[in-house]
This record gives sequence, structure tokens and C-alpha cells, in this order.
Amino acid sequence: MPGTVVNTGYLQTNKSAAALTFSTVSPHLSEWLRLLPFLGVLALLGYLAVRPFLPKKKQQKDSLINLKIQKENPKVVNEINIEDLCLTKAAYCRCWRSKTFPACDGSHNKHNELTGDNVGPLILKKKEV
Repeated sequence: MPGTVVNTGYLQTNKSAAALTFSTVSPHLSEWLRLLPFLGVLALLGYLAVRPFLPKKKQQKDSLINLKIQKENPKVVNEINIEDLCLTKAAYCRCWRSKTFPACDGSHNKHNELTGDNVGPLILKKKEV
């Protein structure tokens, strides 16, 4: 029978032209809403798969600044008389990592690399008269 159209719900078939067309072109809003939990799970799995390859922030290994210097004292205070400086220039530690505390031994470089900090020594110079 030429020109006969058979409607099967979502699919219409025109037997004479043998062409297929969809009766509903776009899904309803309720069908999209049913996909949200599935899409959320896919997004989470994608993030968890990519996360090991993302750049990591450098984190400080410890929260204390002073780890070992004069821990028996409630407060560490070092006093140096400027007139007693024997060198024309002296560097003093401000990162608390120096093995020669209170003098700086450059330990702040490793501390800065590990923590992303920017601490440096206190440098005292004698004024030339």
C-alpha cells in the first residue's frame, strides 16, 4: 500500500518512501534530570582518575617553626652587642633551621624550597667611619 504510515511510538515508517523519522526530536526535561546522578558519578570518576597527574602543592612538613633550639626555654632570645662584631658583616638565622644558630648557615634555602616560604637571614654590617 503506497503512502501508508505506521506509527510505532518513537519511530514512524513511511512504507512507500522507506524513510525513517523520529516523532520526538528532543527528550523531555524529566529524562534529562534522570541523567544527572549518572553524569555526576562520571565527573567524579574522571576527577579521581586525573588527580594523581595534577601538580601538587608543597606542604610544610611540620607546623612548628623552632624544632630543636632551646626548647626548654619558654622564649628564645639571643642578644648580640653590635660593637662586639669582629667581622664587617654578620648573618643571623631567622628560619630556626640553622645548625649554627643564631648564625645563619644557609639552611633557609632548603626550608624555602620545601615550604614555598621566602625567609632569609638578618644581615648586620658595620658602618665604616
